[in-house]
Amino acid sequence: MLKHSFKRKNGYGELNLYRPYPPAGDQPHAIRDLAQGLKARHQGQTLLGVTGSGKTYTIANVLMEVQRPAIVMVHNKTLAAQLYSEFKEFFPKNAVEYFVSYYDYYQPEAYVPGTDTYIEKDSSINDHIEQMRLSCTKALLERKDFVVVATVSSIFGLGAPESYLQMVLHLVRGDKIGRQEISHRLAEMQYKRNDLVFERGSFRVRGDVIDIYPAEEDKDALRVALFDDEVDTLSLFDPLTGEMLADVPRYTIYPKSHFVTPQETVRCAMQNIRTELKEQLAILKRTNKLVEAQRLEQRTLYDLEMMQEIGYCSGIENYSRHLSGRKPGEPPPTLFDYIPPEAVLIVDESHVTVPQIGAMFRGDRSRKETLVRYGFRLPSALDNRPLTFEEWEERKLQTIYVSATPAEYERKHSRRVVELVVRPTGIPDPQVTVKPALRQVEDLFDEIQKTVAAGWRVLVTVLTKKMAENLTDYFYDHDLRVRYLHSDVDTVERVEILRDLRLGAFDVLVGINLLREGLDLPEVGLVAILDADKEGFLRSEISLVQTIGRAARNVEGRVILYADRITGSMQRAMDETKRRRIKQRQFNEQHGISPRSIKKEVSNVMEGAVRMQRKKRGERGQQVADPADVYAKDYDAMTIPELLREAKRLEGMMKKAARELRFEDAVVLRDQLNTCRERTLYAAGSGT
Repeated sequence: MLKHSFKRKNGYGELNLYRPYPPAGDQPHAIRDLAQGLKARHQGQTLLGVTGSGKTYTIANVLMEVQRPAIVMVHNKTLAAQLYSEFKEFFPKNAVEYFVSYYDYYQPEAYVPGTDTYIEKDSSINDHIEQMRLSCTKALLERKDFVVVATVSSIFGLGAPESYLQMVLHLVRGDKIGRQEISHRLAEMQYKRNDLVFERGSFRVRGDVIDIYPAEEDKDALRVALFDDEVDTLSLFDPLTGEMLADVPRYTIYPKSHFVTPQETVRCAMQNIRTELKEQLAILKRTNKLVEAQRLEQRTLYDLEMMQEIGYCSGIENYSRHLSGRKPGEPPPTLFDYIPPEAVLIVDESHVTVPQIGAMFRGDRSRKETLVRYGFRLPSALDNRPLTFEEWEERKLQTIYVSATPAEYERKHSRRVVELVVRPTGIPDPQVTVKPALRQVEDLFDEIQKTVAAGWRVLVTVLTKKMAENLTDYFYDHDLRVRYLHSDVDTVERVEILRDLRLGAFDVLVGINLLREGLDLPEVGLVAILDADKEGFLRSEISLVQTIGRAARNVEGRVILYADRITGSMQRAMDETKRRRIKQRQFNEQHGISPRSIKKEVSNVMEGAVRMQRKKRGERGQQVADPADVYAKDYDAMTIPELLREAKRLEGMMKKAARELRFEDAVVLRDQLNTCRERTLYAAGSGT
């Protein structure tokens, strides 16, 4: 495999940690224990870290202690962006890379037999994230001092690393190579020649000088000066200003895509596709599926013609098994095939990330089986898939699971559970009280009034959407400032609701599942859990501990469980919270620490990585769009030209937000863009 055969370049290797403050609380012993476990080759460990305990800083110190690279897996882009920013701050001199799905928007190909509806694949690729993915694999191949922050997209097919490496172009000063050969090699690597517009993934030729803008770079370009078919000089320059930055003795140019394939391999794959098509058509005709056979033949022959003429086709990933030479059922190459065996795998928020890894394959398989059954794809399309959970387990490295509520899987697969319970801020876990459910609404009303009078906000969790709405109406009729939040509330309004809660526009938020990882609201002084004794997902031990943690950013935070009996989940959650609370108080007394509430800037509650990066650089940057400004337009009053201009403006804002890793803002803008487009279609159809 690549990880054993590719020799990485020398000159890199040491991780250099920037320590803005010394480890405190439980951090020193957690760093020591986890580092010892890695050195002892323990395959699995768990870091039980509560909210606000400095889990990321602890992991950074562990990596510094053992001097090993790492891949950090998380379950969503927003959390990945936050961690990427934090690790960039902790390792400013090392290769901190970002690997997430590069789609701004993705609608997978699907077929709904019940309504005979075919949904064509529709996607929009984020150019900046694609560059970061290419930069990531370059760092993995060239360096040992890397920290990669990745989502579960890392278990999806990426293109065979062997084919990727066959296509790289090594240029060394003094090499014998002509202008035509360099241009031909760049074209094979999917670079486009453009002598007018010089952009990433393109090159231009001026006499014996070739300028190349590498696909994985975001700031430097390469100038190759030739003399008599020999590389005379290699120079880095600023592609915007043309300023020469440095001369280099050698440079490696990587393909523009992870899916580049040598032409000979493509020709061989096309022959195998034709053979498979012939076999599948025979099966369909034998079972009297003539419509499906005609559909499959027409679509596949069109794809083959496109591959013959231009080297690729729409949906070429569905033929990845033939392009990579894999056998039916073999797992696809993924990011894990690029990672060296000495790296460490960190699974953040493991109680969510691990189940999500397992769910990816099943959902993808069900959709593709339908496409194959009804003649939209060849059976080989089933092998364009994410890894199964078992395949991921075979590939995972030495692993540290990180969670405030590790599940049974993490505990079972860990040699030790290391606790990070004591917070440097001194804030103990909130006090938990159990009250009867018989009069829970009336009692909660009184508790809300006390909390609001003290200047704090309240979170209330219920079991159903109907109850959330009814309870909100009841409190509103009794003069409380209250809002509700559940899945029927669109993304734009969700962001605004959370922001307004922090700003004090209202005092009480009623919801069903308010345990979103990374949702920190320091202004919350009371969390109330209604019907806490109704066992199930929303009232499991993990859910209860996570919900209780929403009050752990406030010194005066407290939690009320309304129940007529104490279930096993409730008892375990309360015992765990009490244990953490006692441990924090003992630490505070021993070290003379006075707890202090978290102070957090009120802007966009989901703002993420870019703001932190700008703060570090001292830049003002562009402010995140206020959701209220985004959707406060009266589309009904707009003409069609005005609607078209507004749609273009929103699309530009959406793409800019995604480029800057502000994914929550991008989703807000995407939803509003869809609303604007729907109104445009309606206006055009009605002639208004």
